[in-house]
Amino acid sequence: MNGENDLQTVEGLRAELARSQQQVADMAAAQEEFLRAVSHDLRAPLRHVTSYGALVREVLGDLPPEVAQGAEVQEALGFLATMDQSARRMGLMIDGLQALVRASRAPLRLQPVPLADAMAQARAMLAPAEAGRAVEWHVGADLPTLHADPVLLQELLVQLLGNALKFTRPVAQPRITVRVEAAPAGCVAFTLQDNGVGFDLARAGALFGVFQRLHRETEFDGVGTGLALCRAIARRHGATVAATAVPGAGCTVRVAWPVAALPAEAAQEPAAL
Repeated sequence: MNGENDLQTVEGLRAELARSQQQVADMAAAQEEFLRAVSHDLRAPLRHVTSYGALVREVLGDLPPEVAQGAEVQEALGFLATMDQSARRMGLMIDGLQALVRASRAPLRLQPVPLADAMAQARAMLAPAEAGRAVEWHVGADLPTLHADPVLLQELLVQLLGNALKFTRPVAQPRITVRVEAAPAGCVAFTLQDNGVGFDLARAGALFGVFQRLHRETEFDGVGTGLALCRAIARRHGATVAATAVPGAGCTVRVAWPVAALPAEAAQEPAAL
């Protein structure tokens, strides 16, 4: 009798697990559909804002010179410039949402990826951000090979290195260091350290959130989706990413990556945004 009860209990737990997994899959699909709809449907009104703003500027430009130079017209042009800047920022935010959807839902194509090679490729992609600057790079010679999707890993590294380049811009002698760190069993870890502006650790809880910024827009560009994208990519691989910093003394990002490949079912599971 006990054996029969145990069997029924196991079958009940399996059924409950299957229901829970289906609920998670349904919520992920609904989330993806919502973000896709939002990012697509917002494009049309955004195009109207930018295109009609340009038309209004043309109309104001056709006014007689004595009117066009007036205080009211100049004020209107200032309003249009702010409107255009905000519309472009919103476009970048939509781009960020779409990147998060892609990173969270695209099938993982796991393979061995030498981290040193991936770092070199990311630096090459970021060459324009480094142009004209004497950035001092220290990249460890013993960087590991990661079991990763090469496209997603590349995107993660571009975001992390891009942030290091961005936030060291005010520094006279910018320095970026990449090294291997001690990690728990079953993982490898590396850190990316810069000597840039850093941030207040009291606000670090928002660091990996969508559209979260720790610096004013007038100081540094960006809309606050880069680190959220890094977190989504890391989670898809069963990895973790964390950051520490000191205001005015730089930032250190630590990435811990599993050594073994993820099971097939985990590789297909979307990460929460």
